[in-house]
Amino acid sequence: MGKDKLKKFAELSTLPNVFQNFTWPQVSLQNCKGETVDMKGKWRTEHFKNDAPLILELACGRGDYSLGMAKVFPNKNFIGMDIKGNRIWSGAKQAIEEELHYVAFIRTRIEELACYFEKGEIDEIWITFPDPFLKERRKRNRLTYTRFLNIYKEVLKPDGVVHLKTDSTELYEFTLEMLEENQCTIFVNNNDIYHKGYEEPLLDIKTKYEKMHLADGRTIKYLKFGFV
Repeated sequence: MGKDKLKKFAELSTLPNVFQNFTWPQVSLQNCKGETVDMKGKWRTEHFKNDAPLILELACGRGDYSLGMAKVFPNKNFIGMDIKGNRIWSGAKQAIEEELHYVAFIRTRIEELACYFEKGEIDEIWITFPDPFLKERRKRNRLTYTRFLNIYKEVLKPDGVVHLKTDSTELYEFTLEMLEENQCTIFVNNNDIYHKGYEEPLLDIKTKYEKMHLADGRTIKYLKFGFV
């Protein structure tokens, strides 16, 4: 591991908007003071100090979407989740520098999501350009596979929604199959948002990867679904 990465990892543990799990498969979180904390059901009251809606971005990378959404909706709370510490460092530092106090990050595995959020604690989930895991033997890792959908259903409010934005035709079509198989409700299904148009203002936010995909001429697909 390079010195730059080591420096980022060391600083990451000191940032007040970052919580990390160092003990997988145990599920405890540590805050910037090195204390073990239980945040389940307490994100609004103990961290954000408000009762505003809670939006979660999964596989957030550098947190481009969490940061972008926070600038559009400063009256909501946003949490980005990823396992890559050096990526989270970038987003967490930017949130602090821009005084986006309603943005936080969790470094952990997404499979553990329900260990950190109470049933019905989350209002919306965003999944933007996740790894499509194209090999058949790795389909269980796709973030719209049944085992993940069951987790989302548990932590979302009854009327909560999931947003998927992807350039992968394979993941898009796979997700449609999973949604039908799990009897999910599809609210929006758009297989080419920039040519067919869209009403969701947050789709204007473009991550680093989306800009690369658009430069390559790829089409961007969007699904909005829930568990009603």
